[in-house]
Amino acid sequence: MIGLRRAALAALFVAGCAVLASAQGLEPVLPDPAQEARAQELHKRIRCLVCQNQSIHESNAELARDLRAVVRERVAAGDTDDQAVAYLVARYGDWVLLRPPLNGRTLLLWLGPPFILGAALIRTGVYFVRSRRTIPEFKPLSSEEKARVAELLGEERQG
Repeated sequence: MIGLRRAALAALFVAGCAVLASAQGLEPVLPDPAQEARAQELHKRIRCLVCQNQSIHESNAELARDLRAVVRERVAAGDTDDQAVAYLVARYGDWVLLRPPLNGRTLLLWLGPPFILGAALIRTGVYFVRSRRTIPEFKPLSSEEKARVAELLGEERQG
């Protein structure tokens, strides 16, 4: 009876491990360690098109897994690193690269953030300069104004 329980627990353990392994999406690696190392380095250069802020190396998205498989296929087929990257760029554009090249199509991508930051800093400076000019100077009250204030304060004190 005890042996049967142990066998059942062992079977459940093995089944649980199999489910966990498939849930994590273990991917086949290239048999050549040098090629696998090249593929891993390329994975770090390619953007996950779902996550957008992560490389396909870091992402768990299904599309990232597919792109990792494509990179491995290209490396196994004998492509150089540049050819494998060019293959993906031809299909997805420069957006697939975590560090897109500086060219006419990506000029706005590279220069946009510094331009926006510069414009915001200039606008903030102009705002503060103009706000200093609009502050009126302090002038003492005239005798009529003092009398009017005294009259108003007198009414409030009585009321």
